[in-house]
Amino acid sequence: MRDRLQPGDPAPDFTLTDDHGDQVALADLAGRKAIVYFYPKAMTPGCTTQACEFTDSLEDLSGAGYEVVGISPDSPAALARFREKDGLTIRLLSNPEKDVLRAWGAFGEKMNYGKKVEGVIRSTVVLDEAGVVTHAWYNVKATGHVAKVRRELGIQSGESR
Repeated sequence: MRDRLQPGDPAPDFTLTDDHGDQVALADLAGRKAIVYFYPKAMTPGCTTQACEFTDSLEDLSGAGYEVVGISPDSPAALARFREKDGLTIRLLSNPEKDVLRAWGAFGEKMNYGKKVEGVIRSTVVLDEAGVVTHAWYNVKATGHVAKVRRELGIQSGESR
């Protein structure tokens, strides 16, 4: 597993397919701040909670200049079902090869129910307009994490735009 990203690190490059079948590259985010979060599996309870919390906060996050991108090993078709089933408005990207997950430090050894396993490490990385990491959290809890991200970034509900 790659070392975890730290503030000041350049974001590792990627080009992935989204839930609509379109290619999305890190370069597409250039000039905008971004919140890139990594989750294990679409349509599971924790991942659904987290995706819904990002969707519910999207207006405030966008108003503060952030684009939100979720990345998982799920196929684009599974991500499309996830988006439709839960009314998600965030962009979801597919990384079944897990190379981007590894490059961002979001795949590797972790504890799961007291056992060491290899898998997706629930993580969130915030980038500035130049693609440089400003915040990075690893092994986050699905519930309540979006509220923590908002607090750390100083984004209040209904923030004036």
